[in-house]
Amino acid sequence: MRIPLKHLFVILFCISVGTVAAQDPPDFRNSRLPVQQRVNDLLTHLTTEEKISLLGYRSKPVERLGIPAYNWWNEALHGVARAGEATVFPQAIGMAASFNEVLLFDVATAISTEARAKYNLAVAAGRRSQYQGLTFWSPNINIFRDPRWGRGQETYGEDPFLTSCLGLAFVKGMQGTDPAHLKTSACAKHFAVHSGPEAGRHSFNAVIDETDLRETYLPAFKKLVEGGVESIMCAYNRVNGEPCCTGNTLLQTILRKEWKFKGHVVTDCWALEDIWKQHRVMQNSVEVAAAAIRAGVNLDCSNMLQDDVSKALQQGLLKMHEIDSALAGILRTQVKLGFFDDGGLKQYAAYGNDSIANEWHRSLARQMARESMVLLKNNNQTLPLRKEKLESIMVVGPNAASLDALLGNYHGVSGKAVNYVEGIVDAAGANTRVEYDLGCDFSDTVHFGGLWAAGNSDVTIAVVGMTPVYEGEEGDAFLSPGGGDKKDLSLPASHIAFLKALRKATAKPIIVVITGGSALDIASIEPYADAILFAWYAGEQGGNALADLLFGKHSPSGKLPVTFYKSTIDLPSFENYAMAGRTYRYFTGEVNYPFGFGLSYTTFAYAWDQVPVVKNDSISFAVRVTNTGNTDGNEVLQVYIRYPSGLRLPVKELKAFSKITLQKGKESVVQFTLPLRELLKWFPESKDWILYVGEYTVVAGSHSADEKLAEKFRIQPRKKYFISAP
Repeated sequence: MRIPLKHLFVILFCISVGTVAAQDPPDFRNSRLPVQQRVNDLLTHLTTEEKISLLGYRSKPVERLGIPAYNWWNEALHGVARAGEATVFPQAIGMAASFNEVLLFDVATAISTEARAKYNLAVAAGRRSQYQGLTFWSPNINIFRDPRWGRGQETYGEDPFLTSCLGLAFVKGMQGTDPAHLKTSACAKHFAVHSGPEAGRHSFNAVIDETDLRETYLPAFKKLVEGGVESIMCAYNRVNGEPCCTGNTLLQTILRKEWKFKGHVVTDCWALEDIWKQHRVMQNSVEVAAAAIRAGVNLDCSNMLQDDVSKALQQGLLKMHEIDSALAGILRTQVKLGFFDDGGLKQYAAYGNDSIANEWHRSLARQMARESMVLLKNNNQTLPLRKEKLESIMVVGPNAASLDALLGNYHGVSGKAVNYVEGIVDAAGANTRVEYDLGCDFSDTVHFGGLWAAGNSDVTIAVVGMTPVYEGEEGDAFLSPGGGDKKDLSLPASHIAFLKALRKATAKPIIVVITGGSALDIASIEPYADAILFAWYAGEQGGNALADLLFGKHSPSGKLPVTFYKSTIDLPSFENYAMAGRTYRYFTGEVNYPFGFGLSYTTFAYAWDQVPVVKNDSISFAVRVTNTGNTDGNEVLQVYIRYPSGLRLPVKELKAFSKITLQKGKESVVQFTLPLRELLKWFPESKDWILYVGEYTVVAGSHSADEKLAEKFRIQPRKKYFISAP
């Protein structure tokens, strides 16, 4: 059949236009457009059913739009976790002990690089399962208020300022430096007032006054929001009666309205289920789903929103624009991650096998492990050991060859892990006799091994303490007598008995290395040790890092990010969330080791290079630090503020710190400028921040109880001393 020429022209024109249209991608796939425009466009393409299917952590595919399934659940607390081979860095509490935010940024950058590489490899293989995505539910910036909390090992310690600084460094390393895109998405958790007990975490109500809330539990979250953290995870518990994942005070009044948070909120896993089954403040799951959406939850780590939002919509509990608003929050994150760009974000597309667990990342893990370990005792300069004077070394203890004692919780796995026996053997050299014996277990207080061999060795290194099966998260720490938490600060009785037996067996030096995630009763074993190192859970390079310190390749520089109390008897009830009598900021009793404590192989002298001066709403001063010892070393210069007396204020607070490297005999001047807004305190009567008039003191030293330098200054009355929140 012949087609008239004019008809043929029309047909060809329509085919041409149709081809162009088919090749023209929708706006949500156009990487040149603004993020919000792309999100708005995608919302117009999705049906109501499809929108709801994306609200759970196991987001379903939208095949007609070419959108694959995505699992949001990933962990990166101290390395890419639960996803196969990855560099395992020291546990978070150990990295906090480094007091080195620059190094932590480098570590987080390495973690995000490995995350991108593993994501690329997984997608290329068609794998999109749990722990293979780019949205990481780390860091944990809860305040480690009580040493019994098993999950305290996941945090950066007890101080809001240190937690803020380190948390922000971690987030920036994870999310990258491109303001328009995300390398990975980080998440600040658990919002808020959440730090045990584990056994009741699904039902407890944290009763707290607004002063402690604002001055202790929220500052790190606020700092990370200001720093651009992409996600916030709401906690299991209630705060003053409001469930964290449906309460307006935290999610709306503070997070969205006051802090102007622009990212997305994800629930802790099955936290929404707790609201009606455990807290019993709502009648059913449909009511909870509606309340969560209205409060500002964007993503559910369960399937409740996917199951019940449609029912809430049908029952008139939700409107469509509220569902769109919730979904838009997580779509923005996906756009910034490059999920809808052709081929993903080009700057990370080449990351592959050579970006994972490589030599550079292992060197970072070793450096961080070295800087995390804290020297608590060193009688008669037992350490460092001098290899040329040692013929024989005995390594003993249940944690000396333990992989668990390196990993901590929320960990990855590595084929390059070096335990403490291996690290010591390698560093000692083939011409030194090194023996190993388990020595004891975690329960038997009578039968021990390695005693005779210790008596025939020049030095004994005993590695004892905790492992993650005795302290950690509910369910994971399955041998913990407290459902994940510790009942007290005691070391295992068998370890104490073993060290007593060791002391009887040898008059030669005994070096005790303690593993664990929080404060322990070191006094119980201190008489039997010539030197004590607290190693935390040191990561895959723990063995090499320990050997570097033992043999003097590096001087210890770790500082305690938590107070080591004498006993939990000195503390308020674990269930009490008030800060009175807790942490170095409010505790006035005697302690075993204060916050910020840690010895070195060398000594440091402090002097004012410039005394504190108040000018232009800030305090300026400079401290000169001199290495006065016989070896090179690192010092953590810590600056505290002591407040006017007679007020409900902390005893003192960390407000600045600086880690400096000094060769023996050398000095360095560190300049500080502290904005006065850092001294603001919450005034409940006006629900505002106030700068109190009175006499303050700047204190500089090597830990919270050390006052090498102290200089007073006054805050004078001024026209406006109620100052806006910082």
